[in-house]
Amino acid sequence: MAEIESDSEAPAGFRAVRFAGIGLVASMIEPTSVSNLDDWKTLVSELEAWGEVPNPDSITRISSESSDRGMIAALSAGSAWTAEFLPWGSDGRLRARAKAAPDGSHVPSGGYTWADRDMILLRRTSDAGSDTASELKEALRVDDLSDAQEALRIAGEVLGRYHSAVETVRTTPPDPSRWNARTQWLEEKLRATLIWRAKYSKNQPCTLSLGEVRLSDVSGDSLRIGRPRLADGLRAHTCEFPAMRDLASLVHDLSRIHHSSSTSLELTPLRLALIEGWKSTAPADWTSDDAFYSHRGGLAIWEYEQCLLDVLEATSHQSGPPEPAVTTLAYVKAYQKRMFSNRTYGALSMMAAFFGIASLVNTFPPALGEIPIPIACLVVSYWLYGVYKRLSPPPERPFTHLG
Repeated sequence: MAEIESDSEAPAGFRAVRFAGIGLVASMIEPTSVSNLDDWKTLVSELEAWGEVPNPDSITRISSESSDRGMIAALSAGSAWTAEFLPWGSDGRLRARAKAAPDGSHVPSGGYTWADRDMILLRRTSDAGSDTASELKEALRVDDLSDAQEALRIAGEVLGRYHSAVETVRTTPPDPSRWNARTQWLEEKLRATLIWRAKYSKNQPCTLSLGEVRLSDVSGDSLRIGRPRLADGLRAHTCEFPAMRDLASLVHDLSRIHHSSSTSLELTPLRLALIEGWKSTAPADWTSDDAFYSHRGGLAIWEYEQCLLDVLEATSHQSGPPEPAVTTLAYVKAYQKRMFSNRTYGALSMMAAFFGIASLVNTFPPALGEIPIPIACLVVSYWLYGVYKRLSPPPERPFTHLG
């Protein structure tokens, strides 16, 4: 994407930038410089503080570095602080997530806003120890399945506890129309040859979802509430999302790490450990078989969205095909075809039920000798429906494993 002129306003110390290309537009507000103490005082001079932030006059040292989500600054003000800049803002729910997160979570202690837009997050710097991503990479390096599964199970439990905490804070009905519209937008912008729409389960209600969570955000029993990814700057959220989307984000991050390693361990048991860990602590309805039912979207369609978001970001800055997203998407059509073939059993189940009910209606009151035929049809219908449900791909099976 090429930078174009922006007519947006920006607070002191920041500049408004705008990028456009291939049907995408992104507006950002970036700091002009974060190299000395005067720069910091200028940056926060027109911003509104919330929570606990260091006094600008007490800061004695500052350094900064770039990251794929914006600038990060290290501050020294009696104690160590980390300042995270949000060039494309947020969805406005960062503070709500931080407030609702369970005790022990690594949440921002405060921050700065401008015109109701999140600009900077502040955290006290602490040694949180190794994160799950590092532990997993080491386990994969030595092909230690037990350690890898244990690390992933704990990560799933940590995410599940967050979702249990936010369940009582905010839960609204599912929003399949907006979810499908978002997927359609992604497919159109990327000129994808894929189309996937789902009915979604009623057990996937909207909540204070994280939107983006990675294994590097989990350290021991602590979950880090972080900044949004670039894709959120390219496509602003117009709806809320279910907890299942957070799980899909974590599962997809597992796929990234597994793909980049040289391990001989299979991906399926690793995914299963992560999913089972989440199911053990997340709300029961959200982890039910109905919520994971792939024929209605389940976890699979949210993984599909994660792959599209990876491609969207790679396309925006021409960084080459992102893996394993591209390889995964190549199997989506075969995955959909398998589910479509499964519908034969669903259709036969409906036909058997129709004949059974019609026979009862047409012969009512039925003679004793005629009762077994309608009952037999209903029994066959129930059996076929059970077969149809059992054919739904389990959530731990990757797209690339269709057998």
